[in-house]
Amino acid sequence: MTTSLNELETQLVALKQEATPAIAKTDTLDQLEQLRVNYLGKKGQLSQILRGMGKLSPEDRPRIGALANEVKEALQQSLDNKRQELQAAQIQAKLAAETLDVTMPGVYKPQGRIHPLNSIIDQVLDIFVGLGYTVATGPEMETDYYNFEALNTPQDHPARDMQDTFYLPDGNLLRTHTSSVQIRYMENNEPPIRIIAPGRVYRRDTVDATHSAVFHQIEILAVDEDITFGDLKGTLKVFFQELFGEDVDVRLRASYFPFTEPSAEVDVKWRGKWLEMGGCGMVDPNVLKTVGYDPEVYTGFAAGFGAERFALVMHQIDDIRRLYTSDLRFLQQF
Repeated sequence: MTTSLNELETQLVALKQEATPAIAKTDTLDQLEQLRVNYLGKKGQLSQILRGMGKLSPEDRPRIGALANEVKEALQQSLDNKRQELQAAQIQAKLAAETLDVTMPGVYKPQGRIHPLNSIIDQVLDIFVGLGYTVATGPEMETDYYNFEALNTPQDHPARDMQDTFYLPDGNLLRTHTSSVQIRYMENNEPPIRIIAPGRVYRRDTVDATHSAVFHQIEILAVDEDITFGDLKGTLKVFFQELFGEDVDVRLRASYFPFTEPSAEVDVKWRGKWLEMGGCGMVDPNVLKTVGYDPEVYTGFAAGFGAERFALVMHQIDDIRRLYTSDLRFLQQF
């Protein structure tokens, strides 16, 4: 038994002497893990040596057990120290590889700009949202009912000539205004309501410096009890003062729209000139009846503006087509 005891002691000491420098020499975490498995794993060298403890006498086993624990703790400590060293070296190498040379010229990436049309629409929405309005949207491909009939414009109405549009094979059409959004919103909501409806609209029009077959419209609608024409003019006054950033004069001229009565054109005096900015009026009782509102209880006003018109005026643009050509020389001014 004494021979077996000496053999085990010799094997444990030899294992420690072999493993310690091997661990110290390794230079990767993968190699270190392989050494750990080789020396301390379930089928490693230490486990193989300790299998011989079964041949020892009971009084010799504690001696070998103590020596085995000493060897195991020494090797485990060496492994832990080496692992920390390799991990620190790995982090330092990564930091060195990702270090920025602040003396090198930077890579220039030009920033995008907001299109003047989007900028105008955003400004208008911000103003009306600040006044308590909710943004509402609807489909650009509409039915004849929502685009015309529900807005007091039946099939034989001459006002349709002013809004001739593009008709689709299935009987639908491309909307001529965002007023259709107002109808859809009123059908699903009870008064009081205050909404603003921006969006792209279409009309069969000859394209020139001031006209386009595709353009953007912004409409507002307010319906409640006891709304008056004075409320409409006051709202427009506040809006244009906020938009132009100064105290401007607002003038309403009698006009005609099939879905408002009375109706008016909106003019703004800016920089000494009267400029036509849109149309407005009190919601026609027939429109209120169509969506199920009682015109004896509720009244409302509506107004519509062209986003392109605002952009042309505020940026002094001479041709509406410049807004659609995507010419960076033009767009980079804004």
